[in-house]
Amino acid sequence: MAQTFVVYRIAGSRGADVLQALVGATVAGVLGSDRLPTYFKHGVGQRQLCWAHLTRNILSALDVATTPSARRFCRDVLVLQRRLFRVWHRFRGDPTARGAPLARAALIAQALPIEKAFFRLGERSLDATQADVRNLARALFVHYAHLFTFVTHEGVEPTNNAAERALRTAVQWRNTSFGTRSDTGEREVERLLTITQTCRLQDCSTLAPSSISRRRSPRIAAVTVASLLCRSQTP
Repeated sequence: MAQTFVVYRIAGSRGADVLQALVGATVAGVLGSDRLPTYFKHGVGQRQLCWAHLTRNILSALDVATTPSARRFCRDVLVLQRRLFRVWHRFRGDPTARGAPLARAALIAQALPIEKAFFRLGERSLDATQADVRNLARALFVHYAHLFTFVTHEGVEPTNNAAERALRTAVQWRNTSFGTRSDTGEREVERLLTITQTCRLQDCSTLAPSSISRRRSPRIAAVTVASLLCRSQTP
């Protein structure tokens, strides 16, 4: 999913080969994702790991924490996460955020000590006795820079919530229709979802591009990135 379009792909796995077939061998921009190993195998210029996924992982680890040190680690991470997002909401101009709105330079300056604190926290817990805590500590220690790409890059969000919301549409459709049973059905569903959700993002009419596709072929024609752009947005 990008800012102006979304592309759906139905596949039997989330393997690296599926990702490469969808977006190519490399991604020139910023790839936002969770911490699934597939994404780390893909060549990207920059990546942004999803804070919503990380926060859920921390809360789950806190629920099953068996030692005081494990509980302290999880709580410390959550405290730093709240500090970071208070600063982010001020930068975004959230009317509920306390404090004056921040410029990008101020956001970077205030986020830097929080970033360093996350790194130190991860480093201290690399040898934690609880496996969940060790895995999360390693994520903070090894990938901490990928958690803060949104601080310095315009247009990058700290979560992939928008993609999750777009995916929910496909999941709801699958749950009510029992999915597809052929490659042809999968391709047609992918294209229908791609067209309708991209039009929704761009506030375009859904009927115009779909009617064009039907005129071209009895089957829905292949969707290209160029075809997902509204005429008013095409250079």
